[in-house]
Amino acid sequence: MLYHYSAVDGQGNPVESDYEADTLDQVLQFLRGKELKPIAVQSIGSKKGVWSVSFSRGISTSDKVFLTKYLALMLRVGIDLLSAVNILISDFDKPAVRNFLLDVRTNLTQGQPFWKSFAAHPKSFSPTFVSLIKSAELSGNLEETFQSLSVSTEREAEMQSRIRAAFIYPIILLVMASAIVAFLTTFALPKIAAVFTQSGVTPPLFSRIVFSVGLFVGGNIVAIVLILVVLITFCVWGGTRTRMGRQMIDRFLMNTPVIKTVYQELSLQRMARTISSLMKAGLPIIDTISVAAQTVGHEDFKLALMRVADEGLAKGLTIGAAFRRETVFPKTVTNLIAISEQAGHLDEVLSTLADFYEVNIDTSIKTLMALLEPILLFVMGAMVAVIALAIIIPIYQLTTSF
Repeated sequence: MLYHYSAVDGQGNPVESDYEADTLDQVLQFLRGKELKPIAVQSIGSKKGVWSVSFSRGISTSDKVFLTKYLALMLRVGIDLLSAVNILISDFDKPAVRNFLLDVRTNLTQGQPFWKSFAAHPKSFSPTFVSLIKSAELSGNLEETFQSLSVSTEREAEMQSRIRAAFIYPIILLVMASAIVAFLTTFALPKIAAVFTQSGVTPPLFSRIVFSVGLFVGGNIVAIVLILVVLITFCVWGGTRTRMGRQMIDRFLMNTPVIKTVYQELSLQRMARTISSLMKAGLPIIDTISVAAQTVGHEDFKLALMRVADEGLAKGLTIGAAFRRETVFPKTVTNLIAISEQAGHLDEVLSTLADFYEVNIDTSIKTLMALLEPILLFVMGAMVAVIALAIIIPIYQLTTSF
């Protein structure tokens, strides 16, 4: 059962949030353990079941766009931050967003910095997002920062949407090819192989190999599917949750033709956009490069940015000189950084560079899809052709023998 409680702490500050428990006594014990004095406790819904946990999502990109746009608007018309958050709490029904907003209100009423609420949710808000809000809160520039965040978050969502849309057709082709091969090897090949076995005709070696594979797959289809599901689950979990897995995926992306171009351009675009945004927000340059290193994604770029911050800027080198020491970055990028630093327009030039890479990424993705789609069609056609030939050749021999 989900309970909503209102309480006060030892200093008399109000605290309000949600808590899941089986009984009211458990909620009261929780409050006593936190040294909170309860004012009101109300049941607001049933405890999440298996299905709701499986399909419930956290704070999405669209949620972040709405939050940043709304907060920028409220601050622009003169509404204070706490009042804006209270209005949002009354309007949002999504549990993840509502719980986050309740945490924000609790921190604000306790006098905590606003940015700490975002830092407490690293899975939803990136280090760049948190650093921008922290810098804006210190400089009193939250309104413009929220407006900028809404624009950048929306552009990021559009790019992700374009990338996902580009891969839909190849995925459909791959699924169809797998389904056709599974159907032929599970149902068609065993029956045709049985016909030749009963007739006493010995098919050619090529056909016998295909029939043997089909009979093996058809007889062990359940075990094969289970093994594939386990392997795919393990690879996805290892690639997203472990450092070694992320490094292996990173190396694969960096060494695969065509894909490595898209991956590099995505990383450069993210790096340029992050550094430009943080510089405009007034964050110190060493902190800016360190945050960019955590968000860039590309492992080689990440290590290079850390060296730029720790071994270059921290020892008195200029930004251009520190970047020129790192050969992993394209020379055009490092030269552009050095020249724009001397001209005093580094943040503007990096913003323009990020826009340039966004256009390049679209072109590179279209090129990748133009290569990938015919390859998948050829592979699918080749698999079907092999199975068809394995069936047609012995049938032709059988008819000619009569």
